Amino acid sequence: MSDLNVKQTHTISDLAREFGITTRTIRFYEEAGMITPERDGQTRIYTDQDRVKLKLILRGKRLGFSLAESRELIEMYDPSSDNTHQLNALQRKINERREALKQQLADIEIMQKELDDAEARCQAAMAALNR
Repeated sequence: MSDLNVKQTHTISDLAREFGITTRTIRFYEEAGMITPERDGQTRIYTDQDRVKLKLILRGKRLGFSLAESRELIEMYDPSSDNTHQLNALQRKINERREALKQQLADIEIMQKELDDAEARCQAAMAALNR
């Protein structure tokens, strides 16, 4: 049998090291049903498919997607199609996330202005007391 037909597997420690996360994090995603490793007794055996799913989950997290949103996108994947449905859904979620971040930025800018104004009033009051 050639090496191309051999299924690549990974241990939980391998994946934790590769992605810079804890084994507890991986077990959390397993408990959430996001990845489903095979078992050999107590030992978890992760496939390349599990590895890819973990990579996508972590990418979704970095983009600010909820676990439910990541799950939805991952479950849409169909290797037998062009995945247009999945890509359109991802594009919508990216746009929604971008809009939410714009709103957060606007809120932060307003808060910074309010803090600046409060600080200026405080400094003016202290200067008046020191006259």
